[in-house]
Amino acid sequence: MRTAAACRAGAEAHNSCPAKHQPLALRSSGLPLQHAKTPLVALTLGAIGVVYGDIGTSVLYAVKEIFGSGHVPFTVDNVYGVLSILFWTLTVIVSLKYVVLVLRADNAGEGGLVAMLALASQSVKDKPKLRQVLLLVGIFGTCLFYGDGVITPAISVLSAVEGLEVVSPAFRKAVIPLTLVILFALFAVQKRGTAGIGKFFGPLTLLWFISIALLGISHIWHHPEILYALSPHHALRFIWNNPGTTFIILGAVVLAVTGAEALYADLGHFGKRPIRVAWFSVVMPSLTLNYFGQGALLLREPEAVKNPFFMMAPEWALLPLVGMATVAAVIASQALITGAFSVTKQVIQLGYLPRLQVQHTSVKAAGQIYIPFINWGLFLAIVLAVVMFKSSSNLAAAYGIAVCTDMLITTVLTFFVVRYGWKYPLWLCLLATGFFFIVDFAFWASNLMKLFDGGWFPLFIGATMFMIMMTWHEGRRLLNDALRANSIDLKSFLESVFVSPPARVEGTAVFLTAEPGSVPNALLHNLKHNKVLHETNLFVTVRSHERPWIGMDKRLQIEALGHDCWQVVLHYGFKNDPDLPRALQQMRGRGCEMEAMTTSYFLSRDVVVPTLGTGMAPWREKLFAQMHLNASAAADFLKLPSNAVVELGSKVEI
Repeated sequence: MRTAAACRAGAEAHNSCPAKHQPLALRSSGLPLQHAKTPLVALTLGAIGVVYGDIGTSVLYAVKEIFGSGHVPFTVDNVYGVLSILFWTLTVIVSLKYVVLVLRADNAGEGGLVAMLALASQSVKDKPKLRQVLLLVGIFGTCLFYGDGVITPAISVLSAVEGLEVVSPAFRKAVIPLTLVILFALFAVQKRGTAGIGKFFGPLTLLWFISIALLGISHIWHHPEILYALSPHHALRFIWNNPGTTFIILGAVVLAVTGAEALYADLGHFGKRPIRVAWFSVVMPSLTLNYFGQGALLLREPEAVKNPFFMMAPEWALLPLVGMATVAAVIASQALITGAFSVTKQVIQLGYLPRLQVQHTSVKAAGQIYIPFINWGLFLAIVLAVVMFKSSSNLAAAYGIAVCTDMLITTVLTFFVVRYGWKYPLWLCLLATGFFFIVDFAFWASNLMKLFDGGWFPLFIGATMFMIMMTWHEGRRLLNDALRANSIDLKSFLESVFVSPPARVEGTAVFLTAEPGSVPNALLHNLKHNKVLHETNLFVTVRSHERPWIGMDKRLQIEALGHDCWQVVLHYGFKNDPDLPRALQQMRGRGCEMEAMTTSYFLSRDVVVPTLGTGMAPWREKLFAQMHLNASAAADFLKLPSNAVVELGSKVEI
């Protein structure tokens, strides 16, 4: 027996799309193309505010953690060597890997780990075992994003507020309470959306980059020879003379590139060119100048190691700089919170999380959403991190391992895209991605040393999310198997029904079903209890696919079943916003005239009953049953009119 409530599973399924859709068709039907209509200067300014907020705040703590660890003595050669390592880390990981290579791997114009995962899995779709492994690896990387989402706001805001300690030690006791107040205010305003304040992110972040560049220049001016550290031979000499120390400090050096993943994640919002222009013209020069300015300060005043960034500023500028740093940290955190909402929505579409309440905060931009559960879940985890670690230095020990793991996963997925998607020769693929894999692995291995000093925290969050996602995904499979085992063939059923048809009533009935060709349980209940059949009947299956956008011209797949009955399959990308009534309007002119006032939607709200058997472990089945029970209604997810929905309950054993 097939229940209509299985539409929830169908709506979240990620089966391969039956046809290849041309990018032009997709772009003309919903892919964000603001980067084709907006001036380059405006897009570049927007990219500075959204894409580079995280990496822009790394100057607050990266140098402090490298030299503050005590592993690097204050000598001229060591300072030059560390600064050279910082510069070439930015060059290799950000400039070469992300800006030059990874940005090329767009999925119908979209970027990010979810888009890369979809692209890689499509590239190896003829290798099912490899595809399954890549899916697991990619989903785990996506889960680690939530761990990063906890640490980033915590360390960014806490580092900014710690500048008050430089102003006066008396402020020390106020650092944590003030940090928590700022974070609470940030998360409390999320439900209002960022449309109003978002337009200020670019100018404010640009002002931040100009300020940190000027701070650096003010110290480089008195020590211009520090710029010799731009030469890679200083980095190579430091590594050669101090291999063990180099390996240890890589765990702190990586703090300078922790926002690199945002380059790729925000590709769809701004496009490649604005992101590249922003990096090479503003962001990288500003970061380099500030890092080298901090190095010049440390050569002159080694005691400034306790907080070199804020001690660069003259006394009169300290409070304004703390304020600017706090604003920059809030903007960096905002970008990550917004990213968490977007990633969650995509993962729901791919079928790895239950439906959650999604609120749209803008009538103009469909991508501006608010997910209350994710918002306050992140906030509670961030509060726990701030209270537990107490300082940015302690949080730095937890920071990096999740990011480095994601960087490794991105490199691995890129190899399969380049090799199987772009069809480049094997030697070239190994050369291109192998170099970055070695670099990423070195940083990852170094960060493993911080595992028991705090690195376990984001990994624990990521592992918990991974367990939840895999439980939901496997539970949906078991639920679908149970429904499929009792399903009735739709065409045969309709033939038997119309041998002696029931009374037909006016209007259209829309029955949701997980798979085409199966009888919805809601239809059986309707015939059994009401003994009527609507004049027009649509049996609708909703499918989401491993591609970001599917245009309206590719939305519907229709099959006439006779007797004014239709089988309809709706196709959505994982970034499309499902709207079933709107999609069904395309039935008009195809032999099925629907009127909104006379259309009813029949759903089944299944209750999952865990049973002992060959399924998941009992505790996982209970967890799935609870998630299934608490998932938001399919009617809300598909934007069905509340006054036209009929829900029928049933129990399904898994």
